[in-house]
Amino acid sequence: IPIPAWARKVFPDLPEAEAMDKLWEAIFRSVRISGDGGAVEKWRAHLDTLGRRVDRLNQLNLKSLHYVNSLGTDLAVELPEGCVWEAGNDRTLSGVPFIANIPTEEIFTAPLKTGVNGVVYASLPLAHDGHIIDKFRFVVQEGRIVEAHAEEGEEALKAAVSVDESAAYFGEVALVPYDSPISNQKLLYYNTLFDENASCHLAFGQAYAECIRGGEKMSKEELLSAGLNDSITHVDFMVGTADLSIVGYTRDGREVPIFVNGNFAL
Repeated sequence: IPIPAWARKVFPDLPEAEAMDKLWEAIFRSVRISGDGGAVEKWRAHLDTLGRRVDRLNQLNLKSLHYVNSLGTDLAVELPEGCVWEAGNDRTLSGVPFIANIPTEEIFTAPLKTGVNGVVYASLPLAHDGHIIDKFRFVVQEGRIVEAHAEEGEEALKAAVSVDESAAYFGEVALVPYDSPISNQKLLYYNTLFDENASCHLAFGQAYAECIRGGEKMSKEELLSAGLNDSITHVDFMVGTADLSIVGYTRDGREVPIFVNGNFAL
C-alpha cells in the first residue's frame, strides 16, 4: 500500500498528500476498483480471459518463441518439453482458488535453461536491491547471459546476475498485453510487482516447478534434468513494447503469431 516515500518517488512534483492520493488512485485502477461495486465481477471476467489464453497456449504445444522489437530485441526462447503455461490464479492442493498477486496480468511459463539466444533490451527501468537500473540489455548464448550493459546501474545489474552460478540463466517467460490497466497509465511504480504487470517480461534466476508437467512432484534433480533453472534469485525485468512481435513455433512445425504490435494475437 502507499507510503509517503513511495508516493514521492512516483509523483516527485506533487505535494506529499496529493502524491499519496494519486498513488492510491493509480493502484485502484490497476486492480480494477472503480467505485461502482463491480470489482469482483471485473476480476472474474479478467480471469476468464486469462484462462482462455492459457488454454490456447497449452494447446499449441510450443517449442520456441521469437521476440523482436524496435529497441533492438531479437531473442529466441526455446521451451522445455512438457512446459505448462499458467496464469496468476491457481488452486491450493486442497482445491481452494486463490490469486497470489494482485494485480496480475501475466501468463507465464519457464524457458529451457540452455535454450535462450540473442539480445534482449529492457523496456522499463528496474528497481532492484536499492538501485535503479535503466536502459539495459543482455546478450545471451545457450541460455547464459554473457554480456550485461546498462546506461544507469550497470554494476548493480552485473551483481544481480552473479549472485550464484545460475543467476545468469532465465527462469520465467511472461506474456502481458501492452493494452492493460497498468500499462495504459504510463506510470512507473518503481515496484516490480506492479511494473511487471505493465509489460511482457522475463526473469533471470529460479524457474517455477509448476511450469513443467508434473513438476510440483519432481525433485530438484528431476527439474534440472527437465531443463528448468535453479537459483537463489528470481528477478523480473520488462521487455514489452507497443511494437513487440512474438512468433511461436509449435513442435509439429507450425508458425503462430502470439503477439502483434504489443498485444495478444490469440
